[in-house]
Amino acid sequence: MTDHLQQKAPIMEALNRYKSMRVVPFDVPGHKRGRGNPELAAFLGEQCLSMDVNSMKPLDNLCHPVSVIKESEELAAQAFGAKHAFFMVNGTTSAVQAMIMTACKAGDKIIMPRNVHRSAINALIISGAVPVYVNPGVHSELGIPLGMSLKDVEQTILENLDAKAILINNPTYYGICSNLQALTNLAHQHNMLVLVDEAHGTHFYFGEDLPATAMSVGADMASVSMHKSGGSLTQSSFLLINNDVSLGYTRQIINLTQTTSGSYLLLSSLDISRRNLALNGKEIFRKVAEMAQYTRNEINKIDGYYAYSKELLNGDTIFDFDVTKLSVDTREIGLAGIEVYDILRDEYDIQIEFGDIGNILAYISVGDRHLDLERLVAALAEIKRRYAKDKSRIYIHEYISPQVALTPQKAFYASKQNMPISESAGHISSEFVMCYPPGIPILAPGERITHEILDFIQYSKDKGCFLTGTEDSNIENINVLKEFAE
Repeated sequence: MTDHLQQKAPIMEALNRYKSMRVVPFDVPGHKRGRGNPELAAFLGEQCLSMDVNSMKPLDNLCHPVSVIKESEELAAQAFGAKHAFFMVNGTTSAVQAMIMTACKAGDKIIMPRNVHRSAINALIISGAVPVYVNPGVHSELGIPLGMSLKDVEQTILENLDAKAILINNPTYYGICSNLQALTNLAHQHNMLVLVDEAHGTHFYFGEDLPATAMSVGADMASVSMHKSGGSLTQSSFLLINNDVSLGYTRQIINLTQTTSGSYLLLSSLDISRRNLALNGKEIFRKVAEMAQYTRNEINKIDGYYAYSKELLNGDTIFDFDVTKLSVDTREIGLAGIEVYDILRDEYDIQIEFGDIGNILAYISVGDRHLDLERLVAALAEIKRRYAKDKSRIYIHEYISPQVALTPQKAFYASKQNMPISESAGHISSEFVMCYPPGIPILAPGERITHEILDFIQYSKDKGCFLTGTEDSNIENINVLKEFAE
């Protein structure tokens, strides 16, 4: 990486030049640098609104960049070791969808783990691509879904040699990584593209002694959430391409769904954050890893919690682990992760990333302080003392293998009927049910509804998980296909 080039931030520099020109704005946005909306300017700051501008010649155009955005994309590609990097302002959701839609047309098969983010299945609904799921194993003690088994993927490839691509999570929300190099080599041996959802792996590119990155193992495309561990503003991400993936065609796919009014607040945050990580990433993520390990050690001194790490490695479905992740199993104290999540927020003013059935995840970054980590540890100890209960009624698994009957697109657009979800066993769902976060579907369009799934949904409701996905905001009713009931 050439540090003197990475010191540049072309979009930020262009915005500063534009601001110094004192241009009179007769274009959008209508707040006219904040003057037209004093309340908004007072809330967000005049400096912020002065940078909320429209695409124009000095500032380039996200849909067809030829100057400062193009230069910034080239610098990002260099920083990530990619052939090209696209600035994404519709979040990593749009990057995941662009990957799948670039690799697959209607009717094309794509191999993927079932514990993908909803954005991947949404891409199947939009594009008409056909999923071939590799069901992840489940950790016998933690109940969390694992990575992709090399043997399972090989068998799936041999049974679906016409598949166009394989999608891999790297890492999972919990920090678990599959054998990315071996999976990439295997897919390429069978002429399949390798797409990697690295929403939670930005720091892998800049830290040391962290799991392999998509670009380092020769994968073809990767979606990277810079706003998660990379420091940019929420909703800003990168889409990386490599090898023979067409830059021009990928841009066309992105432009099918991404806004034509790219936010320069988001674009400049990507530009500035890329520069920061390229110049300072090793030191930043060394500190983050140290803070995570310190906190993990302190939590594990509290009997009843388990903050897990590389001791889980098994050479296959847990090939590596992201040591910056602070994932904690809570079930030994008789509390679901979501219950601990709610208590931390409501009674201790501590906001963690998510709580699910058996785990919590605290996202640690360079912005955290040791004092805050001590406060988290102390709160967890007190929660155990005050709220611990019998663990026998805690649900065991976070993941239930689906029964896939139809493709997501066919099920989503099929004739349907609405019925009470409690009476829907045996029917095929035409919509999602999921806890958010993490946004991994419990049920997706085209999957048969089972009593086990309904029990899990009810248990999630009872524990306070935020459920979403159905037309009915209360998740009391569900749309099912008319013709496919058992």
